[in-house]
Formats: sequence, C-alpha cells, structure tokens
Amino acid sequence: MEREHLIKPVLDHYYPTIEYGKGVFLYDDQGKAYLDASSGAVTVSIGHGAQEIIDAMLEQANKVSFVYRSQFTSEPAEKLAKKLSDLAPGHDYWAFFVNSGSEATETAMKVAIQHWQEKGRLGKNRVISRRMSYHGITMGALSMSGHVLRRRRFIPLLEDFPVVVPPYCYRCPLNKTYPECKLACADDLDTAIKRIGAEHIAAFIAEPIIGAAGGAVVPPEGYYKKIKEICERHEILFIADEVMTGIARTGAMFGMEHFDVEPDLMALGKGMSAGYTPMAAALVKDHVMEPILQGSKSIMSGHTYSANPQSAAVSLAVLDYIDKHQLVLAAEEKGSYLLARLRQMAEQIEMIGDVRGIGLLLAMEFVSDRSNKLTFPPGLGVTSRVIERAFQKGLLVYPAAGGVDGAGDAIIVAPPLTITEEEIDLLVSMLEETVREVMQEVTGYEWGEIG
Repeated sequence: MEREHLIKPVLDHYYPTIEYGKGVFLYDDQGKAYLDASSGAVTVSIGHGAQEIIDAMLEQANKVSFVYRSQFTSEPAEKLAKKLSDLAPGHDYWAFFVNSGSEATETAMKVAIQHWQEKGRLGKNRVISRRMSYHGITMGALSMSGHVLRRRRFIPLLEDFPVVVPPYCYRCPLNKTYPECKLACADDLDTAIKRIGAEHIAAFIAEPIIGAAGGAVVPPEGYYKKIKEICERHEILFIADEVMTGIARTGAMFGMEHFDVEPDLMALGKGMSAGYTPMAAALVKDHVMEPILQGSKSIMSGHTYSANPQSAAVSLAVLDYIDKHQLVLAAEEKGSYLLARLRQMAEQIEMIGDVRGIGLLLAMEFVSDRSNKLTFPPGLGVTSRVIERAFQKGLLVYPAAGGVDGAGDAIIVAPPLTITEEEIDLLVSMLEETVREVMQEVTGYEWGEIG
C-alpha cells in the first residue's frame, strides 16, 4: 500500500474521497451520495455547488486575487466591511478580516485588550468565558474556552482564564429551575467579576447559542440582557462568538438578534463564506475602536491573507445569495419544521433526552435514562456510534458534547439553509433509523460490555 502524505484528523481512519457536491448532497468517487445534515462543520449554509458563487470567484480571479493589506486596500474588502456593518445590530461596526473562526475570536480578544491598553488600563487583560464553551483551536482562542477535552493536551501553554457556569436549563449546573432561579447563571458572571476584580477583566466571551461544546444550547429569556447589564456595570466588553450562529443560520442574520442585545465585538466565520473560501472576521463597535483611533491608530494583529480581495468577493456573493433567496426566512421556517419532526421522533425513542435549538442550528442529546437525564458512560462512545452509523447510511451529522462536564453525548443537526421539506423528511427518516439501531446496541449494557 502506498504511503500517505496528508495528515487527516484520525491517522488510521479511512476517509472516502468526495468528487463533487450539489445542494444538500455530496458524492464520493464510488458514486455514493451523502445528505449533508451538518453543512460540513456547520459551514456550507447555502449548499454545495452554487453557480452564483462560482461565477463571483472567477470574476474576481480575473481581476486580482491577492493584495497585501499593509500596502493596498481593495473594493471587495471595503464593500464587505460596510455590508457587514449595515447588517449588524446598531450598524456601527468596523471589520477586521481573518481566515478562520479561531483567528476571529482571538483577534476580538486582542482588540478588546488593546482597547483598555489605549485607555491606560493595562491590568484589564483577562477574558472570562463559560465552562461549556469552545471558541477555537489557536492558543489564544483555546485559552478562552472551557472545553476540557480540547484544552487537555495544551494546558501548560494556555492562559488560565476564568470560567462561569453556562445557561444550560436542561441540566442546570446550579440545580435550579427557570424562571424561579432568577437567572442565577448570569449572576455567576457578576460573582466572578467581583471575586477577580473588574480591573483585571477585559471582556466576557460567549456564543449566543452554545454550539459544539453543548449542542445548540439556547439560553433562557432575559439571560443576555442581564449579561450585558453586568458587563456594562463593571466596564467589561462583551464579545459574541457568532462563528457558528452568524449569517442567517438561526433564522436571523446574527444570533444575538434573538436576544435584542448589541455586543461590543463579534466574531464571524463559517457561514460568512459558506465554505467557498477561508474567510472570517472580527467586528468591532465604534466605541471600542475610538481609543485606538485616538491613540496608536493600529490594531496589533494580522495575517498574510487578511482581507484578500478574492475571499472578500466570495463572501459578498454569499451575502447576496442569502438575500436573493431569502435564506434568513428559510432558516426560520425550515428550522421550525425540522425541530417539530425531531421532537416527534424523540417521543418515540427513549434514548433522546432533549431536542433543542433555533432556526437550522438544532441538536439532540442522548441519555441512558430519560427520567433522570443520566448520561451514558463515556466508554460507550454513543456520539461516535451515531455519527458512524449515520455516515454508513449516507447521512452526515456533527458531534457535540452533552452534560455539564462535557462527557455526555449529543449531535448537531444543521443542514444547508436551502434544504427542502422533502429533504428534511429524508434526513429525519435516516436519522431515526440510525438512532434506533444505536439504541439497540447500547441499551442495557454496562460499562465495558460493548466492543
């Protein structure tokens, strides 16, 4: 057998070779079709093979693909920055373009810290996140993440940033019940700030809806209003990590719109280019930029490909496609239909403990006992079993953590926003068959009894 040269996620695992994609389907070199119910990594929001995007790529490539941002600007980058500000809540954001969601959250962190440096408050250099969180795989982004498994290998190199409890009502980490709890999970941020000292905290970062670290966990009503009030009272910036939720995925252009809160900074990625090019951004409000404009007049961050015109043109085309095909509305309507179908399915399958989400960012959490929400032993690998069995059937779903400690099992179901009701019915049928088969494998077995 010929040796391999490409480093893949699991080195001894076989990965089929995809030849092409169209709409919500991918096709491998053996002719097998896969229904992409996860949009890749919750990325391909407009589906595969959209001709308008391909045309925009070619048009820009025929002009110029790259200029270095320290030497030139470009029309696509300027237009994209304005477009994002026009779409964002408050319409008063600057844009710093990068290549991935990890870079976007880390850039937002750097800008937040620099904001306070420019104001002479050098001690405000820590970021608070939540225990159930994942903000990226770079060292800075991982330092802001509470995801134990992703952090474990690099702990000696990471900043020891503080974390607070997540708004996870299905398994409240404070053993309280909404609304009698009076949003105690939000108050945990206030407690942490008082313990550490606001003079040491630059920002608080959170996903509007918790993604891979929890599986489409939606906070209770009033949570983000209280979070923003706490941040403002203590003079701490609020960073919304919209990498997964942003750009129409949840039935709104930005996830924070559901909660009527304007973040001081936002991180975008994934759906910003819908997988057609590496592209992400940190959006920064005017008031955050103001001391930098009055001071050093330069953001101390950047990457070679930042703001390249090729990627900017593609992202503009994606935004135009979303608008033309009314995909914000589609995410809301198709999401409601899919959520209802998944909940019908859950009523019939004891292993499904919870179905949740907004728009087309949905998830289901698996439990060994629905009455007490008991998680499966990690050794059973229930999430992996579901994903692998679905894959064999030609259905792609995305892994997520479940349980307060992240050791539980969940999957994200987040198909392209272009999916039809007929395709949703097929998705649900394939997923139900998958989950029933896995349930037969794992139900009634104790730790270690299943190979």
